[in-house]
Amino acid sequence: MKVIAANSRANYNFTISNKIEAGIVLTGPEVKSLRTNTGSIRGSYIIEQNGELWLSNSFIKQYQNSTNKNYNPSRNRKLLVTRKEFNKISGSIKQGGFTIIPLSLYFSDKGLAKLSCGIAKGKKKIDKRESIKQRDWNIKKERLLKNN
Repeated sequence: MKVIAANSRANYNFTISNKIEAGIVLTGPEVKSLRTNTGSIRGSYIIEQNGELWLSNSFIKQYQNSTNKNYNPSRNRKLLVTRKEFNKISGSIKQGGFTIIPLSLYFSDKGLAKLSCGIAKGKKKIDKRESIKQRDWNIKKERLLKNN
């Protein structure tokens, strides 16, 4: 598994309750561009339209040897999930307070582009402070145990 792009702020801004793996529909030059690590999912989000999931605001740089003149690097890309997973996701979103966010974009062992998504709930400012305190305490605890 080769990670192309990761959303490092996802765990800080959201409490992730469930993770789902989805395929992503790409063109040939986009796949070649991703193989050279020229993609980003920072600030991207997933929307539901007409019973399908779409990845919006993700950036994939144009492949330099591509002949496509009117390429849009931040176009919406369709996500491929099973009907059972889609029903689970849409039920969580409609339940209230939950959203689906992209966590990482990677190539699977078979060479297919995959997107790891999380069903998440947004954190409030006090929750973010609590996570920082907890992370710092864990670091200090590890140092104390290592020195003793």
